[in-house]
Formats: sequence, C-alpha cells, structure tokens
Amino acid sequence: MAKAAAKSLRPSSSNWWRGAVIYQVYPRSFQDTDGDGIGDIKGIIARLPYIASLGVDAIWLSPFFTSPQADMGYDVSDYCDVDPMFGTLADFDAMMAEAKRLGLKVIIDQVISHTSDQHPWFKESRTSRDNAKADWFVWAAAKPDGTAPNNWLSVFGGPAWEWDGVRKQYYMHNFLASQPDLNFHNREVQDAVLDAVKFWLDRGVDGFRLDTVNYYFHDKELRDNPPHMPDSDDAGLDAPDVNPYGMQSHLYDKTQPENIEFLKRFRALLDQYEDRTTVGEVGDGARSLKTVAAYTSGGDKLHMCYTFDLLGPDFTPSHIRHCVESFQKQVKDGWVCWAFSNHDVTRHVSRFIDKPEERVAVAKLAISVLATLRGSICLYQGEELGLPEAELAFEDLRDPYGIRFWPAFKGRDGCRTPMVWERAKAQAGFSSGKPWLPVPKEHGGLAVDAQEKDKSSVLAHYRAVLAFRKQHPALIDGDMHFLATNEDVLAFTRKKGEEQLLFVFNLRRGPQEIALPHGMTVREAIPMPGLSGQLVDGDIRLGLLDGFCARVT
Repeated sequence: MAKAAAKSLRPSSSNWWRGAVIYQVYPRSFQDTDGDGIGDIKGIIARLPYIASLGVDAIWLSPFFTSPQADMGYDVSDYCDVDPMFGTLADFDAMMAEAKRLGLKVIIDQVISHTSDQHPWFKESRTSRDNAKADWFVWAAAKPDGTAPNNWLSVFGGPAWEWDGVRKQYYMHNFLASQPDLNFHNREVQDAVLDAVKFWLDRGVDGFRLDTVNYYFHDKELRDNPPHMPDSDDAGLDAPDVNPYGMQSHLYDKTQPENIEFLKRFRALLDQYEDRTTVGEVGDGARSLKTVAAYTSGGDKLHMCYTFDLLGPDFTPSHIRHCVESFQKQVKDGWVCWAFSNHDVTRHVSRFIDKPEERVAVAKLAISVLATLRGSICLYQGEELGLPEAELAFEDLRDPYGIRFWPAFKGRDGCRTPMVWERAKAQAGFSSGKPWLPVPKEHGGLAVDAQEKDKSSVLAHYRAVLAFRKQHPALIDGDMHFLATNEDVLAFTRKKGEEQLLFVFNLRRGPQEIALPHGMTVREAIPMPGLSGQLVDGDIRLGLLDGFCARVT
C-alpha cells in the first residue's frame, strides 16, 4: 500500500467541501466479503485505507438502502435501513467510524424524488383514494378515452404514467413504473423525507448527493409538455437519442418553482448540524446552468451542483472552456462539482480516446485537467486505474435502461463492473463467488496490486496529481481565468492571494508550440506530475497530450 496522502492546506471549516475531491463508491461493485458476488459495507471498510491513500477528502456512497433493486438501489423501499445484501446499520456505523479515523468525510445518496413501489408509503397509497397516504404520490384520473392524463414521458422510455387497477387511476413515474413519484406538493411528504434525512444526519453523515434534484415537483395542472424545438433552451435530459424523452421540452414534469422553497427547508435542516454539505444532480438539458444558479444562490439552498456537461464524448479545449466559463457567467455565487465519469455514463477514457493505445496518456491528462479546474471534483471508482468501459453481452446486462434500449444503447453496466484489486486472484480479488456483473479480462491486468508496483502507472499519477492539488491553495478555491489559444490548447490561470499559476494543456495527438501570453512573466516553472512541457525562448513547447505549469506574474 502506498504512503498516506499529503495533508491538505485547506483549513478545517464549514466550507471543507469547496475544492474537495470526492471519491464515488458504487457499493455493489467495490468489494465483496461474503462471497455472494455483490459488494458490501464490510468490503468498503476493508478498502477505506486505499481510498484515503489516494488523497481524496470524501467518499460518496451510491444507494445502499433497503430496495427490491429494480434500478440497482435507486428504488428505495426503506430510507432508514441498510439492504441486507450490503450489511446492517451496525456495519454502516463501523464504516463511519473508520472513515472518520482516516480523515474522510462521508456523503450518501438521497433518492427522494420517488420511492420503490414496494415502499410501505406507496403500498398504503394505492389501496384507496381516501387512505392516510392517498395523496403522497402523484395520482390522476384517466382521460375520457382511458389514456394517460397527459403526454409526459418516462426517462426510461414510454409514458410517465402507469394504470393502477385498485384505485382506477394513473400514477406518475419519471423513471421505471416500479418507481412512483412522491407528491412534494403535500407538506406531509416533505416532512417524512426530511425525517429520513435527519436519521442519517444523526448517524454522522457529512452530506448528501441529491439524485435528480430538479425532479421533486410536478406541475399541479398536469399541463402537456410542448415538443422540443432544436434551438430552444429547455431540452430534456442529456440522454442517448434512442429515447424519445428528448423530443419534449420538459417544462411541466420537472424543475418547478416550488422546488426552491423545499430546498430551503432541506438546507435549514442541514444548518442545524456542523460542517454538512449537499451536492445536487441537475439533469435539465440546456437549462441546467440556469437551474444550478437558482438552486445554489443565496447560501440558503444547495451548497453545490453538478450537471452532465463534462460527461459526454467531447474532450476538447473549446468544450471544457465553454462549460467552465458558462458556469462562471451564469452561476454568480454558487459552486460546481466537476466530473468526467460516474455510474451512469461510459467511462471517460473510452469516451475520450481515438485508439486503445492512447488510454494511459488520456487517463493521465484527464485527471491533470480535472484537478486544476475551479470547483470540487468527483472521481468514480476505477478511473484512477484507467479502466476502460467494459463490453458486455446482452445476457449479462442488469441495467433496465440498457435492456430496454438494446442494441441501440448498451446501458450503464459497462461502467459498473467490479473493481479490480488483485491481478492473480479469481475475479481480480473482488469476490470469492460469481460477481453480479462479469469482471472483464482486460481489467484484471490493471488491478490495484499491479499498479501499486509501477511508478509510471495511472494510479501513481492520480496520487501524485491529487497531492499536487493539495499543495497549492489556488487550486482549492482560487480564481480562474482562461487565455486565448488555438483550438487544440487549453490555457488558464488559477490565482489566490500572491500565488498565480499558469496551466497549459495540449489535447492534440501531436506536439504543439505556443507563445507565452503577452505581458506575462514566468517566475518559476513548476514540475507537475506527468507533464513534460517546457518554456524555451518565450515559447511553451508541448508534446502530444502534454502540459505545462508555472508560477507567473
């Protein structure tokens, strides 16, 4: 195991999340300790020292709550317990204690826009139109011809309405039919959700990642969504175009103004505890930044948000600059959390490379770029190993989205395959049993133990870059200013106090040479891990997929 990571220069305060590095753990695929082929909380405990050795500040746990697992835990049937496949509340408490010992904050997923249809709330709600929870979900009468109340679509395909024969009404579901939407217009629902949040705050969690945070409220009048116009700014979810969901402008089924007041209630609860944070997932198409601005302004709602802007196939200077500058322009006093990968998208080394032999170089350059952007950053388990997307057969798929849209879209299982720990062991050390998803053969050679022995590995590079980030306060929360360059070069400064750093990255598959910006003086070239760019006679010379760093005035 590598040495402990460098200590951060960030002071301990309620703003610990600003500039934090957050490591996402997908519990199903991280480490199995009981041989059932599914990762568990005891496995997370066993691997926490590894996570801490990377130099991250916090972990984000994808859902581990009691669930029928129709959508891999994003269909919750009990918000206040651990699913037995993952362990027990005692295991969770032990994990919290070990994380604290190692100096790691813990953020957990909160999936509160909808529940499972197996949740007791929904089971009661569907029994009649006049029970105590009859109005806890979004119910509506059929049109006279028996069709759904309006034209709203599900993110997972088909109508967003499911007929219930007992109530003889439709209920709304933005996702699977087995994930009915809660009715946030009902104050009792808000209270119940906040009680569940308080349950985890009292157990010591440091924050919440709020799944689909702009989906909580729907239009009370159930008005039809208009068709999406190509030039409009109100497109749907940034999703594969195999899904007709993107053919509507989602004006009425999500991102309603009432959400603002609920987020204030959520923040007021968090503010009763010390040093807690929130990060919201905003999927709102071209409107996402407007939504982020509304949800993070004023210091009384969310602490930070992330969008899907950097989770697509584009790894170019113009795209990255556009995303960051658009955020800075539209979101005046909010904070962003950037990421290139997560559990819902193709792993970024596969999205960004032109050919397989570029994988290592692109993996290294991508974290060098990500770690120098203004904002907090999220890393997804396995990206520090440079894992490519797994190619799975249809019969191995578990993702309902992938199964629904196969073969036009292969789903999300390719990024959810098990973490690889030990090259020589069966299942790469993930499990002693058959894993819930196959362990790709090509991933085995990239296992942690193999990369621990290689100082030139992607893993070693991640550790070095994250240590570099911690050593420079300007990279935690300093200002960021982009410089004019050609289309293949990304150049910007980060400044805090007396420190101003210049970063120049060549994203081209060939060498580049650019002039030092007019009026800028290099005081000192700063070695940054993995970068070999040099300043020669006033010009910055860069190799392919290379970079340069210097202290400037």
